[in-house]
Amino acid sequence: MSVLVVGVSHRSAPVSLLEQVTVGMGSPASAVTELRGGAVAEAVVLATCNRVEVYADTEGFHAGVDAISDFLSRTSGVPHEELRKHLYVHWEGQAVLHLFQVACCLDSMVVGESQILGQLRRSYAAASSGAGRTLHELFQKSLKVGKRAHSETGIDEAGQSLVTVGLEHATVELGSLAGRTGLVVGAGSMGALAGATLRRAGIAEMVVANRTAGNAARLAASLEGRGIGLDDLEQALVDADVVVSSTGATGAVLTADVVARAVARRQGRPLAMLDLALPRDIDRAAGELPGVTLVDLEQLGEVLRETQTGADVEAVRAIVTEEVGAFLSWQRASRVAPTVAALRARADQVVAAELSRLTGRVPDLDPRARGEVEQAVRRVVDKLLHTPTVRVKELADPSGGVSYAEALQELFGLDRAAPAAVSGAPVAVEDDVEEPDEVVATVPPQLQGTG
Repeated sequence: MSVLVVGVSHRSAPVSLLEQVTVGMGSPASAVTELRGGAVAEAVVLATCNRVEVYADTEGFHAGVDAISDFLSRTSGVPHEELRKHLYVHWEGQAVLHLFQVACCLDSMVVGESQILGQLRRSYAAASSGAGRTLHELFQKSLKVGKRAHSETGIDEAGQSLVTVGLEHATVELGSLAGRTGLVVGAGSMGALAGATLRRAGIAEMVVANRTAGNAARLAASLEGRGIGLDDLEQALVDADVVVSSTGATGAVLTADVVARAVARRQGRPLAMLDLALPRDIDRAAGELPGVTLVDLEQLGEVLRETQTGADVEAVRAIVTEEVGAFLSWQRASRVAPTVAALRARADQVVAAELSRLTGRVPDLDPRARGEVEQAVRRVVDKLLHTPTVRVKELADPSGGVSYAEALQELFGLDRAAPAAVSGAPVAVEDDVEEPDEVVATVPPQLQGTG
C-alpha cells in the first residue's frame, strides 16, 4: 500500500472553485466514509479555508487518483475535465513531503501561520476511524513535525497572520483602528484570532456575533466585549467600523441586501469588511456599495502570491527534509517487518521441534547441558538470520521494484498468510503532541490499548 494525495488549493484554483468543492464534499467524516472501499483502503480529508485534500492509502496509483477525482467531481458538481485542470497529485515520498510542508505552514497563504496545525488535527480526528496504520502514523508524525518547526525556528514570525494582512488592506480607507468599533462574525478559532488582533490594534468596543449566542458570549467575554446572535447583525453593522467574518456556514451570512440597509443608516461612515471564510460569508456585491471596502481570500491570495523566504523558512525546510527521510525509512521497514517476524517465528518453530526431538533421543540429558545446547542452537539461528533481516530492511524498494520480502518468503518457504496476519496486529503509537485550545487527535479504535 502507498500514500497518495489528490487536492485543490489556493495555489491551483480560484476561490470560486474551492468553494464548490468544499460545499459539495460535506463533512470530512462523511467524505471519508464514502471514499473508503475499492482502490482506497484508508482516507483522511483535510479541508481548510485554503485547500481540500484527500490523503489515501492505496495499492494502485491510477485507480486511487481516478476514485478520488471522481468523488470530488461528483460531490462538487464540477465537470471532471474542468476539475482536473486544478487538481494536483502527489505519490509516495512526494505525498509525505507535501503533508509535512503543509503542517509546517510552508504551503499556507501566509508562510509561518500556525492555524493549519489545529485544522490538520481536527481533520485527522474527524476521520480517525478511516485512518489505518499508515495514515495514522503519517498524520501523527506530521503534527509533530509541525510543532517542531514552530518550536525550533522563528517561522511564526516569517510571515504576518492572515488576519493582520487582511486588515491592513481592508482598513486603508478607515485609517487607524484606535477608538473604533469592531464586529467579529463567528466564534471559532479564526474569530478568536481576529478579535485578539483587533484588540491589539486599539479597537475600543468589541462585538461578537454567532449563530449560537452562548458561544458568542464566551468569546466576547474573553475580549471584554459583548456577544449577540445573528438576528442582531444588521444593527451591529450600523454601529461597526470594521467587520471580520469567518464562520462555517455554507451560504452568505451577510447578504448584499443586509449590508445595503445598514450602509443606508451609517450616514456616510466608511465600513471595512474582511471575509476569511470559505465558502464566503459576505456577498461580493456588498463590496460595490458606497463607503464599503471588502477584502476576501481571493484578493489576499493575490497579495500573498510571492513565496516568502528567509533563514527561518530554510531552517524549516531542512527539518521537513530530515523528517521525510525518517518517515520513509520507517515505511520501508514496516513493509518488510511482517516477513521478518514470520521468518523468526518459523525459526523458533524449527528450533523448538529439534529440541523436542533431542529430548526424545536423549531423555536422560542433564538439564544444564540441555540448556547449553538450546542456547547454542538459538545463537546459531540468530546469527544466520541477522544479515538477511537487516539487509531486507535496507534493500526494501519503495518504488515497487524487486521485492526482497517476497524473496525471503520463497527462499524460506514462509506461509504467505503469516506476514499479512502480523501486519494486521496492533501497533504502538505516540500521541503526545500538545496544542492548546485545539481538538486532540484520538487514536483510532483499532489501535487503542497498544501503548
